Amino acid sequence: MAWRSSVWSCRGFGVRSNVNFLTSKLRGHRFTFYTEQRCGFKKAPKKNEPRKVEPEEVGRREMESAGRSKGPSPLAEPVPTAPPRSFGRLLKPLVFTVAFTGCSFGTAAIWQYESLKSRVQSYFDEERADWMEKLRPQKEGDIRKQVNRWWNSLSEGQRTVTGIIAANVLVFCLWRVPSMQRTMMRYFTSNPAAKDLCFPMIFSTFSHYSLFHMAANMYVLWSFSSSAVSLLGREQFMAVYLSAGVISTFASYICKTASGRLGPSLGASGAIMTILAAVCMKMPEAKLAVIFLPMFTFTAGSALKAIVAMDAAGLVLGWRLFDHAAHLGGALFGIWYITHGHEMIWKNREPLVKIWHDMRTKGPGTGGNGAP
Repeated sequence: MAWRSSVWSCRGFGVRSNVNFLTSKLRGHRFTFYTEQRCGFKKAPKKNEPRKVEPEEVGRREMESAGRSKGPSPLAEPVPTAPPRSFGRLLKPLVFTVAFTGCSFGTAAIWQYESLKSRVQSYFDEERADWMEKLRPQKEGDIRKQVNRWWNSLSEGQRTVTGIIAANVLVFCLWRVPSMQRTMMRYFTSNPAAKDLCFPMIFSTFSHYSLFHMAANMYVLWSFSSSAVSLLGREQFMAVYLSAGVISTFASYICKTASGRLGPSLGASGAIMTILAAVCMKMPEAKLAVIFLPMFTFTAGSALKAIVAMDAAGLVLGWRLFDHAAHLGGALFGIWYITHGHEMIWKNREPLVKIWHDMRTKGPGTGGNGAP
């Protein structure tokens, strides 16, 4: 199954490089320890006589004690503090999550309107293209034609997630560029203790550092894409997927801040868990199997229950191999969207579409009925 992993390995290479640098610096110096030879004669113990304290020293001691009571001296070395754990820092990510989710579904509704509007025109364009193709001489071995044939053989769901997979592959390649490491750690990993909290919530959904991690997530997304897009439609699927990435990351923020186990995470499994949960809720009796064990099959409903139970146990017991909070947040969002969210959000998009239609038809230089 898909997972969202913690990036201890990503942070580790930076630590190891600093340690190696420090070790190389120390190797260039030789430390000589001077030892004093023990004497055979035993010295007589000195008498402890009370030392006379000068008035200046008394004043200095009073100032030092006063400084310790008020706080550290400004010249003292700063003590490293723990990462902030304040829940107040999550207010901005909360607003970003709500705004991004609303914009995603609003854009999807307008996208669907434009797709339906251009469908008639595209139908005539396809008819004209087919007629011109018959008049044109056929070329054997044309690479473009082979690519078009392969593209047309894919389902609508597979064509939809192809762009998502391409974006994940591109980000994976950027992780291999040494000059991009600082930027990748800042914007493509989500961490509630980091300076940037909002944009990494969506960028980390397309980020994978391990090849196996990315391959497993993309395989699951490809496997469930046809069923998910046939249930939701292309536009609604993209809105749910992008919103799920941000919502699952926000759930990870909350759990990390509450437990104090702050650290960066990345991966698309939070969003993929939403798609998986939505398909399992719509088709609970569908048969599923693990790629490595195809002989063992189980129902989609049973798989969803097992995944939710495992992530809940990992969250309670403090397992740190995966980001169980992001998994669980994505699965719960998928369950909620199928049971209630679809009725509350997607079926109430008509007012927004009407406003967009009026803006399109009543533009500059048009009459009340949209005629020029």
